[in-house]
Amino acid sequence: MDSPPFLPALARLFTEGHNLVFWNDAEGEFTQDIDSLVLNNANVLRLDQTPLLKVKRELEAAPSANWLLYSPAPVPEPVDDWLLDARLRGKAFSADTASMQLDELGLASHALRPHLKQRAKFLRAKDRLERLKRWVHPQDTAADLDRKMLAVLARADTPDAASIFLKIFSTLAADGSDLSVTPKPLADMASNGLEPTLWTLAEQEFGYTVAAAEESPSLRGLLYHLLVTDFVNAVGTAPPALKPFVITDRARAAHASVFASRWRSDMSNYASYDTLAKVVAEELHIEALLGQLHADQLAEAMTFEAVEKRIIADLKGRIMAGHGANMDAMRTLIAKRRNGHWANPLLAGANENTKALSASYDALEAAASFFELQAAHSQGFSFANAQTAFERYRDELFRFDQLYRVFMRATEAVEPMGWSLLHELRVRMEESYSGWFISHLASAWDAVLEGEGGLLQQWRLPDVAHQASFYQHYVASSFSAAGPKRVYVVISDAFRFEAAQELARELNSRNRVKARLDAMLGVLPSYTTLGMASLLPHQSMAYKANAALDVTVDGLPTATLEQRSAILAQHGGVAIGRDELMEKGKDKGREFVRPYQVVYVYHDRIDAIGDKRGTETKTFEATAQAIQELSELVGFIFNNLNGSTIFLTADHGFLYQESALEEADRIAVQEGMPGVLKSKKRYILGRGLWPMQGTWAGNTASTAGTAPGEGSVDFLLPKGAGRFHFVGGARFVHGSAMPQEIVLPVLVIKESEASQTRTRTVEVSQLGSSHRVVTNKQRFEFIQNDAVSDRVLPVTLLLSIRDGEVPVSDEQAVTFDSTSSMLEERKRSIFLTIQAGTYDRNKDYALVARDAKTKAEAWRTPLRIDLAFSNDF
Repeated sequence: MDSPPFLPALARLFTEGHNLVFWNDAEGEFTQDIDSLVLNNANVLRLDQTPLLKVKRELEAAPSANWLLYSPAPVPEPVDDWLLDARLRGKAFSADTASMQLDELGLASHALRPHLKQRAKFLRAKDRLERLKRWVHPQDTAADLDRKMLAVLARADTPDAASIFLKIFSTLAADGSDLSVTPKPLADMASNGLEPTLWTLAEQEFGYTVAAAEESPSLRGLLYHLLVTDFVNAVGTAPPALKPFVITDRARAAHASVFASRWRSDMSNYASYDTLAKVVAEELHIEALLGQLHADQLAEAMTFEAVEKRIIADLKGRIMAGHGANMDAMRTLIAKRRNGHWANPLLAGANENTKALSASYDALEAAASFFELQAAHSQGFSFANAQTAFERYRDELFRFDQLYRVFMRATEAVEPMGWSLLHELRVRMEESYSGWFISHLASAWDAVLEGEGGLLQQWRLPDVAHQASFYQHYVASSFSAAGPKRVYVVISDAFRFEAAQELARELNSRNRVKARLDAMLGVLPSYTTLGMASLLPHQSMAYKANAALDVTVDGLPTATLEQRSAILAQHGGVAIGRDELMEKGKDKGREFVRPYQVVYVYHDRIDAIGDKRGTETKTFEATAQAIQELSELVGFIFNNLNGSTIFLTADHGFLYQESALEEADRIAVQEGMPGVLKSKKRYILGRGLWPMQGTWAGNTASTAGTAPGEGSVDFLLPKGAGRFHFVGGARFVHGSAMPQEIVLPVLVIKESEASQTRTRTVEVSQLGSSHRVVTNKQRFEFIQNDAVSDRVLPVTLLLSIRDGEVPVSDEQAVTFDSTSSMLEERKRSIFLTIQAGTYDRNKDYALVARDAKTKAEAWRTPLRIDLAFSNDF
């Protein structure tokens, strides 16, 4: 025979030390069970069958024995209870399901038994009961139990309202984009009689109520109220169409914003936010409503993706209208938007929309800087001499090329989305770069290149290394008594100066690495065969009289990697490709380089992509890849090969423009031109070439140091950005004498343990002496203690108010990346919104800053929350 279900709970009371247990079974439900009940550790007395005087005598005779005193009647009134003294010493027991569950849950109040009976369906499922037990506290009320039951049905991580609604919304988003769908958690709540409790919780937490008596609460209505209220809290005013959905209670409206912020920033749930916010925005026609608002009004609004697009469109208009006006305020706004949800670089890999929005801001910043630079040179360019021209490009004007590349690269991530956000700006940028910058630079450069004293007559500059002397100037001179025992030379085909400057910034942000960017004068014509040969150690360099016009150094061929390695072997060196070297790994790589004093590492990404008609439009993508690959190579040499000195340079640079060239850009070669040996888009090689209008003419003996006579060749180069022909593509070119082609980078990269080569992030301090929060929305101000530099890196902090580790406000990201030396320009401020609740004005809370990348705590400042103080006025 099966033991009665109440037996384990009853036996447990005796094992817990209760020796008197009173069981008043008012309805006599368990009378038959008592007659057959056998307890191993207690005596059973039926109070309806045993005289009470006898019961008292038996209890007194065996005071240490265990007794179960059963009565099929209610508990008597104290004045009528002959066993009152014993009952007060004893423990009451009840065997109905609710009572046993009350006991199993460890609840202290027997007044909860009727409530547990109401929740019988929920409690009948063993797995739900077990999950509920993890969260129950002895002093829980009926409302506490219901909230925790909701959390069980929602499968929330914690039994708080925010976690419950996050899980419900996450399930709704997973079901698709139909807000009318009833997600499983809500269906389970309804079937267990708990749906009204959910809507009560929504009203208590967020102030959500339905507007008309005939309406019923819904997830759609709750979402409308939460997101619209969050939006209106940020912009300050509600468009008329949205006013019905604004939560009017001030504290609960603030809590709605805190919830929305938490939802957006929760790595487990932000995707569901994106899905549902998009649906709400479409149903409420948010995009149309935003047309009345400008970017500054929307600066704090993070609710809808449409806000981001409206801000981008507004800023684009400002840039085009200002065309070089001061853009500091715009950059501050961009920084704030980058720290928000939709364009956050830390989430840029999450989806294509986020990447495109982040790239849009990259494009806006690049365009603003480009037009500021253009405004500073609105009269064009004028150089006193070639030396000044070279220095101006090296020190400043390269930024035009860099900003143009960054802008075009960013728009490549935006265009696949089908957005027209940046189309006009892209057209303007192309006109300004190709039509203004290149033409003005070409004109000024031409003036210092030609003529009796022009650079073309004497292809040398004071205090500037010539590419043909690269080995002697940099490599050979590094082998002093205290110099490195091994030097690495990295040559990246078509890696131009502006890209090297970006790589230098990236390398200098690392610990123990110091990169110095020099510039040298490239050989002319600026093409691979001649440039690669000139970078090798040599005493003489000459053209071979063959169809390919190969170039030799000291009589040895230089065309292939093996041939260059043979030349380097005479100087204790070797040549190898970048990928081949890295594929060797640490051990085999060390074994490979051990015999050599000089290791030349060749890399080809930009030229391999750009110099082909089918892929030339990917030139800037290839440049970004090249920067990354070279950065990885530097790390590999230092970390795996014990390298300490690297010289990174290029054989030539390049010109590139996005717009297709026109016939006017083509320089026709005179018919019958004699002596042509090789004809390319940007250079013609030969012997006895005629001078030609619109070209520069010269001989490689002067511009590259090749052996005079048969060892050299004549050349013709198109002036400016002209091309001789468009065969094989015309956007990516090199070979002529524009600064982008012949101002070559030399990155001198060294590894050092010196303190000067160690990096750190900027330090940030809170401003102000007041540490009391007196309003639901509190302003905080911060100062970036020092300026960002090569060694002092920017930091993004996540700021929130917390009770211990539990957030009680929204959390906002702020990036501190100012390079200004002025303290006032390094200030940042935010508003944090306190969630609804009761706060102890005498308790310490904290303003907490966490690193956005690592989530590690950076610092915390104690503060008090005294919201009642503000309510007194």
